[in-house]
Amino acid sequence: MKSLDLPRTALLLIDVQQGFDQIAAAEIPRNNPHALARIAELLKVFRAAKARIIHIRHASTEPDSVFRPERPGFAATPQARENPGETVIVKQVNSAFIGTSLEALLRAENVKTLVIAGATTNHCVETTVRMAGNLGFDALLVEDACWTFDRSGPDGHKHRAQDIHRMSLANLSGEFATIVATQDIIEQVKPKAA
Repeated sequence: MKSLDLPRTALLLIDVQQGFDQIAAAEIPRNNPHALARIAELLKVFRAAKARIIHIRHASTEPDSVFRPERPGFAATPQARENPGETVIVKQVNSAFIGTSLEALLRAENVKTLVIAGATTNHCVETTVRMAGNLGFDALLVEDACWTFDRSGPDGHKHRAQDIHRMSLANLSGEFATIVATQDIIEQVKPKAA
């Protein structure tokens, strides 16, 4: 991973919302059980560096969704709640770039690199990372700060969350993003000892 130019970098947290706690409570298996702890570590180091942080929230238009804006699942997970002054962008589709001000904001602030984490790896994270790459941003996808859930395919075959997660990383690696770990980013962002 090349060195981060912190003034031109933003941490982008996708859909770290309480609705996923409700899905997990329904005992749907997921991977990366420590992803929220990794996200909290990323937030801590970006805040200490006074670097850009952008929170993305999903506001579903589906009638039964836990992510409807008027439901408790729309709220940020406590470990990832925004601090005053941190940007919150609300989206209604999988990509954080569609129907939002995200691209214009990044261009206006001269951001080139996006450090991306959140949920779920194979839906909103993957869609946003693909678009970030296509729009010319350097996307760094933090693999241990993302997660997904088991899922059944159209043929009824059940796919494990970890397999889905790994496939998404394989789909994105190289062409759309550089796959990194939380520690890689922390080492780049935290102040160096004099």
